[in-house]
Amino acid sequence: MKFGETFKEYLHGDQEWFLEKFSHVEYKRLKKVLKSCRTCKALPDSNNKTEQREEEENPTLSQFCQCQSCPVCDQMFFTELMREAMDIAGCFSSRARHLLHLHVATGMQRYVLRLRQCFKNDHQALVQEGQMLIEYISMNAIAIGKILKKYDKVHSSVNGKNFKSKMRAEHLELLQSPWLVELGAFYLNFNGSDGGEFIQFSGSFVCDLSATEPVMTMMLPNSIKLEYDLTCAICLEIVFNPYALSCSHLFCKSCACSAASVMIFQGLKATSPDSKCPICREAGVYANAVHMLELDLVIKRRHKDYWKERLIAERAEMVKQSKEYWELQTKYVIGY
Repeated sequence: MKFGETFKEYLHGDQEWFLEKFSHVEYKRLKKVLKSCRTCKALPDSNNKTEQREEEENPTLSQFCQCQSCPVCDQMFFTELMREAMDIAGCFSSRARHLLHLHVATGMQRYVLRLRQCFKNDHQALVQEGQMLIEYISMNAIAIGKILKKYDKVHSSVNGKNFKSKMRAEHLELLQSPWLVELGAFYLNFNGSDGGEFIQFSGSFVCDLSATEPVMTMMLPNSIKLEYDLTCAICLEIVFNPYALSCSHLFCKSCACSAASVMIFQGLKATSPDSKCPICREAGVYANAVHMLELDLVIKRRHKDYWKERLIAERAEMVKQSKEYWELQTKYVIGY
């Protein structure tokens, strides 16, 4: 079955009720644009009946591709695809954040949720929604990749490849979302097994924390394999109390704070807007950092001794920094 048919079946299948609330790639319509473009290039002076019929069915197609260079096609195609990618990323992150917040809620909300579970167990519903979210982001990421590849084939160009690089630079590469890593960790936490070196859930997620280079591996639809390095690039240890910056790089909270010259107890929100990622050196990536609570829970359960050691060390450093901070504040107030 061709991907176009698979994607259509996905959109109108059992999950249609769920997908009605979400944006998605207009794969069929964008492919029709490319088909019209290919017809124009092959028959520039023809009044081909098929082309006329396509334009009658969709008048907007006549606006695309009237010459070999396709400037209008380029502008409309990439502008729309960028907008769709932004909408999809926004829908996914918003829904994933809400879902994971229910699982790792704290304080009074945690108490209310625990009380509610005495009457109704929502765990299976959370797992099912997590599965649908992963499939949603995967299918749309595949659709974008397919349509860009088709674009380059039709136009004999690398514009589609360059556009994909642009999406990655603007943090719209869907499969690099830290919320996808959090959903993978969410599944590992639901697995219920804490003792193995390789923890697997439904054959889709594997987390190996005992290897020289600890990684989380995901097998997504269409044989897509993703690997996420769980080593902090600063301390070179498994990330502890991890945060993902907007550029998708993972760091321990203490390491990220140190790199941005803020104290641990102040947190990443206290960083300067110009603070740069220690790896890619991109500025402004601290503002929307994601606290990876599910990933931290995976590490806590699978590496208990390591997690406790890091917790003690971080608390000791926080006490030390807090003491130094208030001593400086006191000296400043009394004029020393």
